[in-house]
This record gives sequence, structure tokens and C-alpha cells, in this order.
Amino acid sequence: MSDDTAPFSGEIDWGALRTEAEDAMRKAYVPYSHFPVGAAALATDGRIVSGCNVENASYGLTLCAECSLVSALHMSGGGQLVAFTCVNGDGDVIMPCGRCRQLLYEHSVAGMLLETVSGIRTIDEVIPDAFGPRDLQQYSA
Repeated sequence: MSDDTAPFSGEIDWGALRTEAEDAMRKAYVPYSHFPVGAAALATDGRIVSGCNVENASYGLTLCAECSLVSALHMSGGGQLVAFTCVNGDGDVIMPCGRCRQLLYEHSVAGMLLETVSGIRTIDEVIPDAFGPRDLQQYSA
């Protein structure tokens, strides 16, 4: 796909995304909280990108799994996120925090799907009335 903003048109394999998230979770650096998190997402071009949390002794500098996932998205070719899942150390699906939901919104297609503890939801359902790049398009020159 040459247009990196075109939506992915295939089926979403949630099992494959969870497996990638679990693999990422096993690489987490969590010497303080002992709470590993792994995340995986499908990009517009069909790639799966993943990330894990990386803690820091200065707790505020800790990187969430979603942060490393977005970095991996851009380091591996860019595009936008179509579908996302996140797991804890037991492999259970968990909900991204509010900060990470905003980060995901910034890098998602409209209507991106998230696997949540209460089922599949859109990004707009988990961060309603969000402000992001789509709001700024009207002001672009």
C-alpha cells in the first residue's frame, strides 16, 4: 500500500496481536513495579508493531508499552494504527491509561479498534471528544 493513511482492509487477527503483545511483554524492563506490559498493533500497511514498558528509577521517566509501540511504528516505516491490544504479565488484556489513549489517538486512523477488558471498542469510545491532528487539519496551510 503506498498511501500510509489508507485503512487496512483485511481481517484483524486478534489472536496474533495478543501473541505479539505477549512476546513484547516478556521483554519489559520492570525492576520497580514488577508489572510487565506488552502492546501490539496493526498498521495501515499490514505490519504488526509492538512495544513493552521500560521503567526508570526516576518513575516519571518510565516509558509505557504504548510509547515504545508508537516509536516502533515510526522507526519501521510510519503509517497509522488500525487495531491495538495490550496485555499484562499474565497475558490478560488490559486498558491503556488515559495518557496512552491520547498517544494512540494521535497515531491512529479514525475509528481504530482496541481490544479492551470489556470487548472491542473504537478509539473514539475510549477517549471521547479527544483533540488531535484531525482537529488541526482545518488550520493547516
